[in-house]
Amino acid sequence: MDTSLYQSVIAGGSKNQIKPAPHAEPKTPDEIKAKRAADEFEAIFISQMLKSMSIGVKTDGPFGGGQSEEIYRELMNEQMGKTISRQGGIGMSDEIYREILKSQEVGK
Repeated sequence: MDTSLYQSVIAGGSKNQIKPAPHAEPKTPDEIKAKRAADEFEAIFISQMLKSMSIGVKTDGPFGGGQSEEIYRELMNEQMGKTISRQGGIGMSDEIYREILKSQEVGK
């Protein structure tokens, strides 16, 4: 399995990477919880996308494949999702955060 793309993302991505729009930092405990939930959701979502993408990847020769590789690939996808999310993600986190704050305001 070629991991060069994964290593590039973990190392910080490319210099041409799109930066997320700046947003207000959460101040209250509720805002902090909402931001954390949004970030975690985005990380899980990205991990699931990576899992779906890696299903069709063939394993290498006699030393590849098997149950161990499945387990470690799952762990790698999880960590990649977290890393991608921390580095700006795909933009879901900020939108989810805003929607959580809106729903909290309506509920008050």
